[in-house]
Amino acid sequence: VQLQASGGGLVQTGGALRLSCVASGLTFRDYNMAWFRQTPGKERGFVARISRNYGSIRYSDAVKGRFTISRDNDKNAVYLQMNSLKPEDTAVYYCAADDSRVVLSTPDAAKYWGHGTQVTVSS
Repeated sequence: VQLQASGGGLVQTGGALRLSCVASGLTFRDYNMAWFRQTPGKERGFVARISRNYGSIRYSDAVKGRFTISRDNDKNAVYLQMNSLKPEDTAVYYCAADDSRVVLSTPDAAKYWGHGTQVTVSS
């Protein structure tokens, strides 16, 4: 199984980025997907999740109203559109997948992880 994340980069405050995560080696439509982020010295934290059937979407309070998670089951991909970026959004962003009934909102609920993509927001 591979989760290939991309789309990170350096952007100014107020800018936008779109992260992508393409999955292979699994039946993508069976998996709930999520994005997490991590900064040095801190635990990996929940950003957003989307259920396998598109029916449930949740965001952390820190990104609600600015970020949008979406998925395309035909392309085996999940996306994170990040608008109005702030310096505090700077982190390595990871996509995660899980096919259980556990809510994918904590790192220990994930079955698979992508390798991470760096997002840096300059002030």
